[in-house]
Amino acid sequence: MQTHMKQNLWGYLFIGPFIIGFLAFTIIPIIASFYFSFTTYDLFNSPKWVGLDNFKKMFTSDPRYLHSLKITFIYVFVGVPLRLGFALVVAMLLNTASRAVGLYRTLYYLPSLIGGSVAVAIMWRNIFGDDGIVNIALMTIGIDPVRWFGNPTAALWMLIFLSVWQFGSSMLIFLAGLKSIPQSYYEAASVDGASFFQKFFTITIPMLSPVILFNAIMQTIAAFMTFVPAFIISKGTGGPLDGTLLYSLYLFMQGFEFFHMGYASAMAWVMLIIIAILTSLIFLSSKYWVHYESEGGR
Repeated sequence: MQTHMKQNLWGYLFIGPFIIGFLAFTIIPIIASFYFSFTTYDLFNSPKWVGLDNFKKMFTSDPRYLHSLKITFIYVFVGVPLRLGFALVVAMLLNTASRAVGLYRTLYYLPSLIGGSVAVAIMWRNIFGDDGIVNIALMTIGIDPVRWFGNPTAALWMLIFLSVWQFGSSMLIFLAGLKSIPQSYYEAASVDGASFFQKFFTITIPMLSPVILFNAIMQTIAAFMTFVPAFIISKGTGGPLDGTLLYSLYLFMQGFEFFHMGYASAMAWVMLIIIAILTSLIFLSSKYWVHYESEGGR
């Protein structure tokens, strides 16, 4: 009995730092954020209870909030499919027998390791600057240069291109999924005279659908939380004309520039609800398009 209690004590001792960190930096801040969302709080004075006023303000008297929501939805619903599609194409190209394929996979994954950093966001600003390499390439082929930082639509597309460029993690997951598809399926389809596209839509996509589901959920959540590129590229303003005012950036501005921490907390909880709803919808839709061998094709 004492030996068993001693073993339990050692176990609790080893997991103690994690439990303390989880409580101090996750659970307690979540509870505090939930309370602050119903208050006015400026970080310097005691919070004052205002009930649902913060939530009412978002949808009735804060046009910038609604604009940030619109910009974020465009960023997510355009950027995530493009990112997943590009990742799948690259994964299929790398799913070949080649001596250098390991090097190629590493090179393609590098943008995901450094893609969210401040340095890369600054590099992206230079690439899309008025005299950047993108405009030089456009002028070379006879197209007028684009003022990426003067047009809100162009600035948003610049952010979307950056998100697509960070496709490495999704690509590796797709590649693992492609490796798990038996080659006998493709060989049987070839014997039946199936074309590349027929194999792709009748074998690759159905067999890869669980991986697509996983990637879609993870990338959607990550896209909603995008902050660093928007902050660096717009210099913390969300410009031009709030064209890059992503939800997370506006939340940061409310909390740490305007010191409306109660309002920022309410925004954070609304974001959580939005992500939860979208994730649930993706899960609910999966029964119509995700193929599981263990369920007889469903």
